[in-house]
Amino acid sequence: MKNIIIASTSTLHEGSYLEYLLPELKVLFEHCKTVLFIPYARPSGISHEEYTAKVALAFAKINKEIKGIHEFEYAEKAINTAEGIFTGGGNTFLLVSQLYKNNIMSVLAENIKKGTPYLGTSAGSNICGLTMQTTNDMPIIYPPSFQTLGLIPFNINAHYLDADLQSKHMGETRETRIKEFHEFNSVPVLGLREGSWLVVNGEEISLKGNLSARLFRQNQNPVEIEIGADLSYLK
Repeated sequence: MKNIIIASTSTLHEGSYLEYLLPELKVLFEHCKTVLFIPYARPSGISHEEYTAKVALAFAKINKEIKGIHEFEYAEKAINTAEGIFTGGGNTFLLVSQLYKNNIMSVLAENIKKGTPYLGTSAGSNICGLTMQTTNDMPIIYPPSFQTLGLIPFNINAHYLDADLQSKHMGETRETRIKEFHEFNSVPVLGLREGSWLVVNGEEISLKGNLSARLFRQNQNPVEIEIGADLSYLK
C-alpha cells in the first residue's frame, strides 16, 4: 500500500530545512532506521555530498540516518533494499534525466507502490505525477522521457503562485502556463502552494497543510481544493 508525502517545498520562510514537516516525517518513517536520499536534482548545482549532508542534519532531529543513493555501487539495489526514500528538490529536468540514466525510474515507482515510505519535495514531488511537464524549472538538460513515477493520477505544479494583481510584471502567470499545458494535454494539474502537501495512503489522496490548492482540468475553470479534501476521485 502506498505511503507517501508529496510536499510543495522543503523549507518555509520562517523555518529551517524540513522543519515544518518533521512531525509528519516522524510518522511516515516511523519504522525506518535509515532513509535513502536521492540528491539528483542538485539545487543551485550543489554536490550530491553537500546535499546529502544537509538532509542528514534535518533527519537527525527525528533520529533517522540518511544514506545518499550515490554512495551505493548499484542504484537499483539501493532502492530495492531501502527502508524509506526521500527525493529532494532542485531541477526536475536534471532529476528525471538522472533517474533514467541510472535505470531506476520504474524500479523506484514499483517499490513505492509496494509500500516503501516516500517523501518528495519540490522536484521530488513533481515526479510523483504522470509526467514532469508542469514543472517550473528551466530545461537545463534533456531527459529521455517526460514520463515520471505515476504514483498519483494527475500532475503537480509545486510552489504554485497566485497572480499578483498589483505587480507590473508583464510575463505569464502560473495559471496561464498551466492553461497552455492543457491546450495539448488532458492530465489534471494540482497547484500546490507553499506549506501544503498531499498524503497518499493506498489509493486515498488528501490535502494537508496551511493553504488550499488549485485544481486545473482541461476545458474547465480552476477550482480551490480546501485542506482535508479527498482527491481520490481524480483517478
